[in-house]
Formats: sequence, C-alpha cells, structure tokens
Amino acid sequence: DLSFLLAAPPDHTVIKRDYELGVFNIKEAFATEAEIKKVFFQKYSKLIGKIKDKLFPTWYVHESQFNYQEFLKNAPSRTYLDGYWQTEKYFIDIDAIIRKEFSFKIKPDSQNQAILDQIKNTGFPVSLHVRRGDYVSNPYTLSYHGLCDMEYYRNAVGIISQRIQNPHFFIFSDEPDWVKDNLEIDFPKTYIDHNKGSKSYEDMRLMSSCKHHIIANSSFSWWGAWLNPDPGKIVIAPRKWFNNDQVDSRDLIPETWIKL
Repeated sequence: DLSFLLAAPPDHTVIKRDYELGVFNIKEAFATEAEIKKVFFQKYSKLIGKIKDKLFPTWYVHESQFNYQEFLKNAPSRTYLDGYWQTEKYFIDIDAIIRKEFSFKIKPDSQNQAILDQIKNTGFPVSLHVRRGDYVSNPYTLSYHGLCDMEYYRNAVGIISQRIQNPHFFIFSDEPDWVKDNLEIDFPKTYIDHNKGSKSYEDMRLMSSCKHHIIANSSFSWWGAWLNPDPGKIVIAPRKWFNNDQVDSRDLIPETWIKL
C-alpha cells in the first residue's frame, strides 16, 4: 500500500519519503486503490464488516508497540499489516529467504565498488552509524527517538577494540562533518559521505558487507547489521532505542546483539 508515501505528510512530525524497496530482489505487488478501500471500508463499517468477515475474512492489524505479537502466527492470509514489525522473531525461521530477497539487484557504481573492495580486503571492517538529521532538527522526532550520545560510541568502540585486533571503522552518517569534529577514534577509519538521496541504499550495502557493526537507534543501520549473514558477527546496539519510555521495544534488538 503506497498511499501513505504518495500522500502529503499529515503534519510536521512526518518526513516525506519515497518508495525505495525496488532496489532489492523482492517481488512486490502494489495494492490498488479499490483493494485499499475495501479493507478500510470493512474496518470502519461495523455492519458491513461483520457480513464481510463471514464471507471474506480480512484482518486489519495496527502495531501499537514494537514487541512481538505471537497471535499473528494464526492470522488469515487476507491480513492488512500496518506497522514496522521490526523484530526478527517474525522472520527468524526464514532468515535465509529474507536475506536473499533483500539482496541488491542493482550493481554498485565504481566508487562504491572500490569501497566494497576495501572492506573485503580489510581484516576486521566495522560499520559505525551515527544517525542525526531530523533526530536533531525536528523537536518532535528528537523527543520521541532521542540520540545516541558520544559516550555510547566511545564505549562501543572500546568493546570492539577489546574483542578484535586492529579494527578498521567504516563510518556512516547523514552529518559526516559533525562526526569528524566530535567523534575521535584512534583506529584506522574511512568516512562514507557520498551516497545521498536516491543512492542512500548503497550505504546499507556497504554496512552489510562489514564483519561487525555499531548501530544507531535507526532501522537503517539495524537492517545494515542484520543483513550480514555471519553468525560470528559482533553487533553493538543502544539499549535505549526510544527516548519515549512508553514505547515497548524489548523485542527489537536480537538476543545475540550487545545492548549498550
């Protein structure tokens, strides 16, 4: 359902986004306007909904929290899922299929291929992601999500350096100049600052090609780390994912990752 992306943002708390999953090897089918109307007509019309539920059962499930909802295992095939569903508990049993479908069908350009080669030829490449952007500029987003402070990154780099000899950090951020000025790392490092706009997905490809990861409280670097299939990878993630303590995120971080 692309209607949310195609519509104007409802208010200042939502940033306009484009559909970008076409870079992956997925087989998407786009919902038609008529199909979407059927779902929501059924949802809001109680009498019609009851009749349709008997004849053509369709579930509408809105994700109110980020914890795993086990009842979805029994959801009918006609189910409209509205949410992020960002816990591997939903798809860990088919993780190989997910990683295959979320492989990139577009070949990297020469600049990104050169960095991929550098990552491949580096003994212990570690991706490090600093998410700023609207997390800083938008007061609502800042109050809801919060920011990973420099102490988090310094401690994460310390843990990595204790476990790995001679790590090389590949640093990703939407504000690379700020990171250069504020985060000191006494190890070899490479700043990735050229993938912007419609090329941003290249950063996820580069992240997932590293052996280990330090992620932000960001779904972008979460997926960059998760798409790395190496069972021996070290992933360090912020324990406090949301600044809003009312949000239940206990299932968001995989159990094998280090919460800091």
